Amino acid sequence: MWGLGPTVAEPIGPVDGPLTALDTVRAVEAELGHVLDEELCRARDVDPLFARDIAGRVTAFVRQGGKRLRTAFAWCGWRAAGGSGDATALLRTGVALELVQACALVHDDVMDGSPLRRGAPAVHVDLATMHRAARMTGPPEAFAASAAVLAGDLALVWADDLLTETALGSPYGPQLYREWRAMRGEMVAGQYRDIHAQAAGLSGVGEAVSIATLKSALYTVERPLALGASLAGADAQTLDALRSAGRCAGLAFQLRDDLLGAFGDPDLTGKPAGDDLRTRKLTYLLAVGLRLAEASGDQEAADALGPHACARSDETVERMRAALERTGAWTVVEDRITELAATSLRHFAGTGADPAVRREFAALVERASGVAPERTGEAA
Repeated sequence: MWGLGPTVAEPIGPVDGPLTALDTVRAVEAELGHVLDEELCRARDVDPLFARDIAGRVTAFVRQGGKRLRTAFAWCGWRAAGGSGDATALLRTGVALELVQACALVHDDVMDGSPLRRGAPAVHVDLATMHRAARMTGPPEAFAASAAVLAGDLALVWADDLLTETALGSPYGPQLYREWRAMRGEMVAGQYRDIHAQAAGLSGVGEAVSIATLKSALYTVERPLALGASLAGADAQTLDALRSAGRCAGLAFQLRDDLLGAFGDPDLTGKPAGDDLRTRKLTYLLAVGLRLAEASGDQEAADALGPHACARSDETVERMRAALERTGAWTVVEDRITELAATSLRHFAGTGADPAVRREFAALVERASGVAPERTGEAA
């Protein structure tokens, strides 16, 4: 399986020949650099202070890297729908996906109060540090939250501008834009369902799945696959198969992220461990754990995982982890991830994509879910 680390790759030259998913990611890194340079220059023309404090931080954050999974999934959709030849529109769509991801992460960190992202201070934390260093007036946290919201908004503006330009230049622009418009609405809906569930103390498994689907699965895999396929003029049958494959893979990705959020190593994830538990974010893992605790009569585990405790100390978080392991929730989620990954590969095979593309999709699903194709019984 090929790796996609956080280091920015060197440009790979012309992109009008046969591309693999890794080639596409490298080419998108190069295109992303060009787009960010152009946007930063425009921001300086608008206002130097805004460019330094906001646009500069957006470009730095995006350049920090990431998995670039959405770009690679867009390539899979494009190839599965028969895409070949000039990949310029695909690359620019990939850049737009990376920018909208930056928007989502910056806003998410503000809403969750997360101090770290990609192993570095989150944007709002960095802005609070700037406030203190400059000895500005007022609470640093309030200023930083407001400024970070603007930074996320700017990333979304850049993404929308780029996607609109790409759609206007494509014969399949209307379908591309419809997918993009749907994705943006789903992201906002999912984020609201997330914060609403926390505020309301909800615990249902169905609610957790709805949040995971809207907030992550759709814009991580399903919509990128459909965006790529739209650029190749995909028919309805191919799009349906890709959407089904993407929803399953996206859910597997989110469930893996839930496990890492509760039990992961911060040195590997780049995020604090246990934040989801500390804030009692309604994840599928938490919902399953609570359901199993109640079904087995494990009142201690049910109390630890329930919505009653407000201030969650390190000790409380450890009790929650122990409850999730004791009830068997971890195992249930692991099994569900494996099932979703296998189902995703079966749906993708239904597109009729050639074996090489299926193998690359399987590698991506493995990277997203942590489940090797051999474990699913669906190795391409």
